[in-house]
Amino acid sequence: MNRFENKVALITGSSQGIGAACALRLAKDGCDIILNGHKFDERGEKLIAEIEGMGRKAAFLVADLSKAKEAIKLVTDAVDTFSRLDILVNNAGVEKNANFWEVTEEDYDLVMDTNLKGVFFGIQSFVNYCRKNKVEGAVINMSSVHEEIVFPHFAAYCASKGGLRMLTRNLATELAPFNIRINNVAPGAVSTPINQDLLEDKAQLKKVLQNIPLRRMGKVEDVAGVVAFLASDDAAYVTGSTYFVDGGLTYHYEEQ
Repeated sequence: MNRFENKVALITGSSQGIGAACALRLAKDGCDIILNGHKFDERGEKLIAEIEGMGRKAAFLVADLSKAKEAIKLVTDAVDTFSRLDILVNNAGVEKNANFWEVTEEDYDLVMDTNLKGVFFGIQSFVNYCRKNKVEGAVINMSSVHEEIVFPHFAAYCASKGGLRMLTRNLATELAPFNIRINNVAPGAVSTPINQDLLEDKAQLKKVLQNIPLRRMGKVEDVAGVVAFLASDDAAYVTGSTYFVDGGLTYHYEEQ
C-alpha cells in the first residue's frame, strides 16, 4: 500500500528500536524518510540501505534533541533535505532510574529537556513550516503508558510523559485551524534494546506479563503500525488522542 506517496517523514531517535521500526513501516507505505540520532553509525547506514531498497529516499541527520536549538534546526534541515516535510514523529526519549529523593538536577534536566522541551520546540518549528507553506501536517509523539499509570523510581520520566499528554491535547485544539493533527502513541512493555535486561530476567519478565492481558511483550512493529495509521489520511479525523499499545496493561493495571 502506497498511502504516503510524495510525502516525507522525520522520525527522531530512529537508529534502533521503535524509531527504526516506524521508519521502515512508513517507508514500506511509500514515505521518504529522514532518520535522526546522536551519531551516524552502522545502524543508520543499514536503515538507509533498507529504505532505499524499498525504492524510497532516506537521509540521516545528527542532532541532540535535549537542546531546543538543535531540535529546531533538525526540522529546518529535514525540510531542506527533500524540500518538504509532512510528518513529524517525536520518538527520541530517555529515562533515568532513581529514588525520587536521590534524583539529581542533571538527570532531571536531561529527561525533561529530551522528552518534553525538545519535543515542544521541534513541533513549534514544524508548525511554523506548515503554516508558512500551507502544509497539512501530522505530528505523532511517542509517549508511554506512564502518561497514565505510575512508575515508581522514574518520577522525572512520568512527569515528562504526563506533560506530553497535556501538550498534545492543548495543541490539538490550537493547531486544528491549520489542519495540523497531533496525537500520542503510548507503548507499554515492548521488546527493544532498552528492555534487554528485562527480557533476560525470566522471573521479572513473568511478573510483567502477569499484568498484561495479552500475556506477551509488544513488538516494535505493533507500535509502528499505529504510528503509520495516525500519520495517514485514514486518521484524518483523529487529533488530540493517545493510543495505548500495551496489550491491555494500562486499564488492567488500574483495576488491580
